[in-house]
Amino acid sequence: MCGILGVVGQSPVNQLLYDGLQVLQHRGQDAAGIVTANGKTFHMHKGSGMVRDVFRTRNMRSLLGAAGIAHVRYPTAGSASCLAEAQPFYVNSPFGIVLAHNGNLTNTEELKADMFRHDLRHINTNSDSEVLLNVFAHELAQRVKGHDLSVDAVFGAIEAVHRRVRGAYAVVAMIAGYGLVAFRDPNGIRPLVIGVNDSLPKTEYMLASESVALDCSGFTLLRDVQPGEGVFISFDGEFHSRPCAKHTRHAPCLFEYVYFARPDSVIDGVSVYQSRLNMGETLAEKIRRDLPELDIDVVIPIPDSSRQSALQLANALGLPYREGFIKNRYIGRTFIMPGQAVRKKSVRQKLNPVPLEFAGRNVLLVDDSIVRGTTSKEIVQMARDSGARKVYFASAAPAVRFPNVYGIDMPTRAELLATGRDEAEIAREIGADAVIYQDLEALKDAVRSANRELHDFESSCFDGEYITGDITAAYLDAIECARLDLKQQDQAGSEQMIDLNLNVAEQNLI
Repeated sequence: MCGILGVVGQSPVNQLLYDGLQVLQHRGQDAAGIVTANGKTFHMHKGSGMVRDVFRTRNMRSLLGAAGIAHVRYPTAGSASCLAEAQPFYVNSPFGIVLAHNGNLTNTEELKADMFRHDLRHINTNSDSEVLLNVFAHELAQRVKGHDLSVDAVFGAIEAVHRRVRGAYAVVAMIAGYGLVAFRDPNGIRPLVIGVNDSLPKTEYMLASESVALDCSGFTLLRDVQPGEGVFISFDGEFHSRPCAKHTRHAPCLFEYVYFARPDSVIDGVSVYQSRLNMGETLAEKIRRDLPELDIDVVIPIPDSSRQSALQLANALGLPYREGFIKNRYIGRTFIMPGQAVRKKSVRQKLNPVPLEFAGRNVLLVDDSIVRGTTSKEIVQMARDSGARKVYFASAAPAVRFPNVYGIDMPTRAELLATGRDEAEIAREIGADAVIYQDLEALKDAVRSANRELHDFESSCFDGEYITGDITAAYLDAIECARLDLKQQDQAGSEQMIDLNLNVAEQNLI
């Protein structure tokens, strides 16, 4: 999962892009990057870490121009965390193109082979975003006549991308000297919205993963980029859009509404805040219908994304709502130091209970989802240590039983807590007295009721149905092998760092 931005303005956009990335920081903390366009020249700065750490005043001053794109990165399944894969990516032909991508391609290896044999293009990283950039660049080059670029050539290249590429992708790109390009996959899995600023003599445009990035920048939400649609905005501010895929299906990712998107965003016509209130309402209905015997004294959310669901659930059941956990928002990196070679990261670094809200009570904890279950188990134990008599655990999402291959870094099937377990077994595993999951159809209704024009959703992590139709058991096995290899590499690197620190410590003692 990543966050992307694109702006065509009338004055320098470096601050707009920086501010927008800050607001989208929740979509990726691994790396950040900005590219601006000043005439035919691109100016780029990117690096590993949070937005505030990547950009300094000297970097911002070098980002010249009235148009730009930006990206915050969250590593996807099987990908590494490294500076080489920070976005945007650049390719010099044709014209010079930079691209930022949110999502995950499912036919990356096939595309790499095609580019090596036929397109004669070199891919320098393991990132599928670099593959996507080169596919687009190749298709654009095929349609350029002479030295000029036409709008038809841009949309023709997008049409070709849709024919060749499978998976989930929302894209912003810039073509040097011409303008900003944006497009979204034919299933509309990953979000992309268009905003306008009409307060100036010429309209300014912004595209973003979530509408909240528009709000903080003084832009007004115009609409979503439609599944399979292409958008081209010239650097002079001329706006063009066109359907670029023959077969489309509007099926946004359900996990966006459950967890990833900010509650103050509107994506695909759905208020994320309202959808989460609805999730609490439907979860309360399930408890009333199926578990009326639960003697709940208080409802407590796990901060932050479950707050709205927990509040509405408490209201619907006529129960007190309390903030029983305080979240530390200033957790930094944990370094491996000599003498601390084996050190378990605990959820207690991020959450601390308020014992007053737990002592002698039967508490219902509400979280957005349960994935591995490790965090849930620690939170349940924290509630018990704080004096809770009984601890029930409710999930605003259904049981996560399958990997996500469309841009969310989900664990392997073996690592998912719900794989092969029923609710009673899951409750025993995390130490709860009972576990309550949202029903999948209820979750869909909770989102759909905020926009009745939505009919389909990408819900593969809950039901195992992959809407691109190309995901096989062999594909999932390959992803799991890649994850295992990365895990082993990380462990080996950590062991080497520990050995190095211990050697330094020994030398200092001599």
